[in-house]
Amino acid sequence: MKRFPVSLSTKLQSRTEANALRQLPEQKNGVDFSSNDYLGFARSELLFQKAAAMLSQQHNSHNGATGSRLLSGNHAFYTEAETKIAAYHQSESALIFNSGYDANLGFFSSVPQRNDVVLFDELSHASIRDGIRLSNARSYKFLHNDLEDLERQIKRFQNDQGSVYIVTETVFSMDGDSPDLEQMATLSERYGCFFVVDEAHALGVFGEKGEGLIDALGLREAVFARIMTYGKGLGCHGAAVLGSVRLKEYLVNFARSFIYTTGLPPHAIATIHAGYLALETEAAERVRLKENIVHFNREKNLLGLKPLFIRSKSAIQSAVIPGNEKVKNIARQLEQSGFDVRPIMAPTVPEGQERLRFCLHSYNTSEEISKVLHLLNRLL
Repeated sequence: MKRFPVSLSTKLQSRTEANALRQLPEQKNGVDFSSNDYLGFARSELLFQKAAAMLSQQHNSHNGATGSRLLSGNHAFYTEAETKIAAYHQSESALIFNSGYDANLGFFSSVPQRNDVVLFDELSHASIRDGIRLSNARSYKFLHNDLEDLERQIKRFQNDQGSVYIVTETVFSMDGDSPDLEQMATLSERYGCFFVVDEAHALGVFGEKGEGLIDALGLREAVFARIMTYGKGLGCHGAAVLGSVRLKEYLVNFARSFIYTTGLPPHAIATIHAGYLALETEAAERVRLKENIVHFNREKNLLGLKPLFIRSKSAIQSAVIPGNEKVKNIARQLEQSGFDVRPIMAPTVPEGQERLRFCLHSYNTSEEISKVLHLLNRLL
């Protein structure tokens, strides 16, 4: 059928006119400042071999899970990996989902109930917002990392019959910044709220063993649920919700994105397990990443670029350059000089907040970091 709805054509045309039409990019060969592979695990031959060895030891050559986990898909690798994950994060339980998006969708659509209230940071990831939208709870956003606004909103609902959920991320994907998690935990405890955090961009980056910011700050007992995503620092795919055994039981029974989907294949779960083993043994990668973050911040300050960047101590460093056309032009010139730095444009971020998003990795060299920042300085 060649006909296409006029309403959809109009929306595509509007995106084109705003220079914001998304297209699938070709694989680029420049110095990587764009991927979420913070520790280089996605390209690690050692991790690949560890996962293959696990499969070989159990004589498992299956290409798929064969069904949902509640039917035929709950293969033995799931139990081993979830046990490892829970122990690593000192959590009662872990439940693996097919992706971070699925985990957030399943959690937020099923856990908050009709009389409950969800208070979420205004810059929360789309998967969190989509999950909340599917729930029966009322939801309200609070100003980004603003504890006063959060407390004001908590007080509005503290006498309601339902529960109040406070939702944030330990590292925000577009800004790279972090909230005051200790104060948020204090507020949550003071008012009897349930604290939920997404650790997607903190896993592998923060903590003595790369376990994330909640563990690093000793806040695990203050948190009702943590969402760990494996497509970033762990270099593979999937996600897990950490929490009580009772929470796991609830999600298995009510999280639709868990119930009604085919499970991940054995090799995907083996890779997650191998990723955690690598976190324990590859401390040098985390050290190099931290050194690169420090070097990046030092260089941008020396070049006078600090006002351009959002304050961040994470692997995500964003330089705000307003205007889709302007930020695309600078990204194009960086690419022509051999650097893969991606522009983040409206409507992914608000108009006027367009940016270059630099993702730092353990395998970037200090020379590459200095060179790309000096080039950015000249282009501006």
